[in-house]
Amino acid sequence: MAIIAKKIQESKTKAIGELKESFGVSEDFIFTDYRGLTVEQITALRKNLRAKEVEYKVVKNNFARIAFEQLSAPDVSSYLVGPTAVAISPKDSSEVAKILFDFTKEAPALKVKGALVGGTIYDSSQTEAYSKLPGRLELIAMLMSVMNAPARNLAAALNDIPSRLVRTIKAIADKK
Repeated sequence: MAIIAKKIQESKTKAIGELKESFGVSEDFIFTDYRGLTVEQITALRKNLRAKEVEYKVVKNNFARIAFEQLSAPDVSSYLVGPTAVAISPKDSSEVAKILFDFTKEAPALKVKGALVGGTIYDSSQTEAYSKLPGRLELIAMLMSVMNAPARNLAAALNDIPSRLVRTIKAIADKK
């Protein structure tokens, strides 16, 4: 049976409000268990993530659960168990997942619990598969090269006609 507090503590509502504000800027979150990492390892991980404009925040599970509920996000309470840190990604979360899974090779103590990406919940194995997909910029580059191919082929075909004519005339001139 849970004990219900009669007086709501202002510091707790402030902490929940700050989490809500941090979570409100993004739709993509990756939940990790940081137990066993040294301070130097967490600092290095934060530095890698900061390069991609990602905030890596250690959260109190109950506060995070309340903040996600207030934001009407899907239920992620199964990932808010034990020591939890959240990577808040405002842009491309697949790159963030790549950084986290690459870091687990260096520091096996870091465990990726799961992710909330665009309103869809992924478990650890799905998050790992998501990390192996090309990033947003890579996909745009692939699309642009596919869109550019017909124009490039047309230009090459149009350029080939005059060059064949020149080679034919040169061959005739060489023969005479």
